[in-house]
Amino acid sequence: MKAWNLDEREEELDVFFGTINRYIGYFSRDSQRRTRNDASEEYPFVAMDTRQAYEQLKLAKEYLVQEGRFQPGLRFIDIGCGIGNVMLLAELMDFEVFGIEKDEVPFQTACQLLGEDLVAQYDIWDFDRYHEFDLIYYFRPFPGRETQTRFEKMVEDELKPGGILIANRKMGEEIDDDPRFTRLSERWPVWVKDKG
Repeated sequence: MKAWNLDEREEELDVFFGTINRYIGYFSRDSQRRTRNDASEEYPFVAMDTRQAYEQLKLAKEYLVQEGRFQPGLRFIDIGCGIGNVMLLAELMDFEVFGIEKDEVPFQTACQLLGEDLVAQYDIWDFDRYHEFDLIYYFRPFPGRETQTRFEKMVEDELKPGGILIANRKMGEEIDDDPRFTRLSERWPVWVKDKG
């Protein structure tokens, strides 16, 4: 049996992630063409690079394992889940997944991929259960700084102590000076909320 060296393993993963990204790209383009979001106020679905999302989720899970806190079924939410691609990764890592999506087209795709019980059609501002989740994930939903930073503050306040936040394309930097939070990586936008 052949032993894999690191470079060969990376090449193999690049092939897998590249293939996955091509499929996700198809659904992303379809969602963007048919979006009902007003792009001046909220972004249509844009898929996060699969490898980056995987590395961020892996970091969060490794932290929880290291702290002795990981168990299958910890609750994960993707805010603005789009077609549900990040939810699929989280589910494969043994998180209990849930997603909210306002835009009808990606919402319907997510329902087909994951099931209607794991995705709900909500406006971000109307959902009132962020505090129930152990891991919150988002890819910046708003183009304007004022709206986006207000959203970020709401999520940070709602995240329960011990919860993990993965905040892609975050606009506000106050979290790094917030004593409630510790950043888990210089490379990735992943924080743990140490206290309430």
